Amino acid sequence: MSEDKPSVPADAAASGGQVRPLNARALLREAGLSPKKSFGQNFLVADEVTAQIAAACVPDDERGLSEVVELGAGAGALTSLLVLRARHVTAVERDRDMLPILSRALLPFTESGVLTLLEADAAQLDIAAVLGSTAPRVYCGNLPYQITGRLISLACINAKVIERAVFMVQEEVCDRLVAKPNSKEYGALSVFTQAAFHVKKLRSVSKGCFFPAPDVTSAVVVLTARRPAVCEETKGLKSAVSRAFQARRKTLRNAWRGLLPDAELHAAAERAGISLDARGETLDVTAFARMAKELDDAAAANA
Repeated sequence: MSEDKPSVPADAAASGGQVRPLNARALLREAGLSPKKSFGQNFLVADEVTAQIAAACVPDDERGLSEVVELGAGAGALTSLLVLRARHVTAVERDRDMLPILSRALLPFTESGVLTLLEADAAQLDIAAVLGSTAPRVYCGNLPYQITGRLISLACINAKVIERAVFMVQEEVCDRLVAKPNSKEYGALSVFTQAAFHVKKLRSVSKGCFFPAPDVTSAVVVLTARRPAVCEETKGLKSAVSRAFQARRKTLRNAWRGLLPDAELHAAAERAGISLDARGETLDVTAFARMAKELDDAAAANA
């Protein structure tokens, strides 16, 4: 844990030394602020964890090269380490009370052009426009739990324009992201995410690593973009996946009924190498991709 005083990243940047991340408790106290429940604010205050996340976002062999967008910069703990590793960081924060704190604490980096502070709602962000076209491009953040699903979906939609996403999420969400077929955690979120990314759990993060402590254990997950993706998030994929998991105990014959006339559905599933007597939870991502292609081809032929 950090001592209850802020660090000054600029000193380490100038000296080439190591530095602890900015301390949320101290910065909030100095500003006379408290964490806001309405914003889902739980600030990471464990230095070791913050350093590990920063290294996952920008590995040593990408130092000075990466373009990073950080969602929910908060009090700047992760931001203060990212600016020492990345070529450029755009720190997105919708709490306007936090922006002056970030601006003061990280002034040398905003003045040098390494850091851009952006007041915006992360769920409405145009990732491609903010990141530009210079690789490696990284999308990261301690995701507010109430909009985690929306932000992961946004990452999947934009997988073509990023090389990596590193997120802090509830551990149960991480379990769903990395889940394999035939497990109780495996579902639509698993399929959509794994179609676009290689997914790896970096570590668990205990409640005590945050200020204030959340009600759940968290985890850090690293999403590395597949090149090419197993499948684009087409209408066919959305239909096949959502129907397959709406009622997990149904066979695909029942779950997919109505997507195509019965005879066409049977023929499409046969071409995709899928038994309609199976259940959705048994199919891997590539099987869903094959069926999605059949559905998309059928829709195009009937257009």
